[in-house]
Amino acid sequence: MFYEYAVQYQPPFHPFSIGPSVANHTAWENLNPDLAKRLLYEGLRAQASPWSVIYATDYLDFARTGNRIHFEDKQFSRRQKLNDLIFAECIQHQGHFLDDIINGIYMICEESAWQLPPHNTYIKDTPQLPLPDTTRPVVDLFAAETGAVLASAVYLMKDSLDPVSPFIAETVKETLIKRIFTPYLHEYFWWMGDGTAHVNNWTVWCTQNVLIAAALTPIEESMRQQIFLKACRSIDYFLDEYGEDGCCDEGAHYYRHAGLCLFGCMEILNGMTGGHFAPLYQQEKIKNIASYVLNMHVNDHWYINFADCSAVTVRCSAREYLFGKRTGNANLMKLSAQDLKVNEDALLLDEHNTWYRLLQFSYWDEMMAYPTDGPIFHPELYYPSAGVFLTRDDTFCLAVKAGDNDDSHNHNDCGSFTLYKDGLPFFTDIGVETYCRKTFSPQRYELWTMQSQYHNLPTFTGCEKTACASTPYALAADFAGQSGLYGIMENDGPQYAAHHVKWQIGESFSEISMELADAYPDTRVQSFVRHASFDKPQETITITDHYSCDGLTPVLSLITYEVPTWDPEKQILHVGDLGDCQIPNASKVIIERLPITDARLQLAWKADLWRILVTPEKDDLTLIITK
Repeated sequence: MFYEYAVQYQPPFHPFSIGPSVANHTAWENLNPDLAKRLLYEGLRAQASPWSVIYATDYLDFARTGNRIHFEDKQFSRRQKLNDLIFAECIQHQGHFLDDIINGIYMICEESAWQLPPHNTYIKDTPQLPLPDTTRPVVDLFAAETGAVLASAVYLMKDSLDPVSPFIAETVKETLIKRIFTPYLHEYFWWMGDGTAHVNNWTVWCTQNVLIAAALTPIEESMRQQIFLKACRSIDYFLDEYGEDGCCDEGAHYYRHAGLCLFGCMEILNGMTGGHFAPLYQQEKIKNIASYVLNMHVNDHWYINFADCSAVTVRCSAREYLFGKRTGNANLMKLSAQDLKVNEDALLLDEHNTWYRLLQFSYWDEMMAYPTDGPIFHPELYYPSAGVFLTRDDTFCLAVKAGDNDDSHNHNDCGSFTLYKDGLPFFTDIGVETYCRKTFSPQRYELWTMQSQYHNLPTFTGCEKTACASTPYALAADFAGQSGLYGIMENDGPQYAAHHVKWQIGESFSEISMELADAYPDTRVQSFVRHASFDKPQETITITDHYSCDGLTPVLSLITYEVPTWDPEKQILHVGDLGDCQIPNASKVIIERLPITDARLQLAWKADLWRILVTPEKDDLTLIITK
């Protein structure tokens, strides 16, 4: 689709703008006064803080300990500081921040490499090199984004930089040719796609930033044309991974790097070609991709989540607003405008990408003025491409994950469900801890958040250790005997899938059922049928599990955020003050605290989580939640 449009376009390319440069005094003077004041303050604050010093041992830390954050924090802070300085200089335009901006540009250009340590490899899923090979740059997510940041810096500041020295812009250009454009055109990185291997959010995320750098940098037109054509091929490979329904199998958090980076690619391509790609915004698949984040939204900052996605993700920004505007989705525009008004990080201070922040500033007043009164319409739906079922009303929002575990960033969560009541998590999905060396390795499923026993799923006890240990990538012996705890590398090996999925969504009654025995490698799990329903007139959610597991005992895990208590006489699970869940055929219930100490998990969960282990009396277990 995109490559077909690309070959139809004949250069020259149009000038692409990411926003007003420092020389456009009028545009910056017309910026919302409160916004301008806040940006100037952030620039002064950034100027008062020292530049981070990056040592070779910071890079080596990942190879030695598996910690990637020590290096990332230092690298990311440089890009964020440079942006803050640039915006402050654009507002003040008195040269006060110029020397610091020049220092930041040269400091980033002189870094040994731009790729992160866990991405320092030339073939996907192969061991990383402990230090970069400076003669052979790797183009990963953050190398590409660094290229976009530097190209944006020169684009915005050139009129102030050139009087100091024209070699500043020339240094950035030559560094981009060496580090980004040449390897992009002459190396093959897995995220580029080839029409056969799986790709994911990396494809459009990297491609978007390579396009920004190529569109803003004065390179030869022939090089820009080659990048343009290759980028459009990669975008097509990315779209091939999606069903027509537009579901992001990586979850709402990764929509920002997947669907929204597709939007970014489209905006840049349109800017380079005078709107040549604009008709593609009306393609049904593109519209469905745009609406995904709205469909997964529950209330405030809460989202339906699965896999590595968090239940609390970043608030919508100008990118979602504009994607909604381009595709005619007023509800997505409304959600984005609502989020801007309550967003504690409305300036996107944690964002590296200069363009994202410029879009936020450029559409600030328009979004602030957009009508946000009244409810946002959230549809009920089933995403067949990923097996995600979603039904809701004003009280409940129930989501069930069918599908399989062959998704990008997958967990062993096939068959799991999440439930919100009154816009708050009732039964929830934990998410994922801070990424480490194990996260994307054969040891992925040794991490507790990846395992089925920490989702709203049963574990079958009684399995012999020898049977468990025979499974490829089986967990350590500590976890043997839990037959639901088997993992595979994402997109590699057997698929553990839901079968015989049946669903319906109606005005008064919605339901889904599935057979999940194949999600458990022990053959004694002959059948595990899960049925979830929502009776809307009765305001009743019912989850029913039927097990046939010769010699094994099913134990259902339930995860809550509110503190649970169990009333054995009435067989009622009280979930804080949020509501009750009847479990009429439970023979044993154990409640345990799940301490939340990881920084990434703490972004969503401000207190500990809880796991309830429920053993049924026989082979059936029923949960009933009413208003």
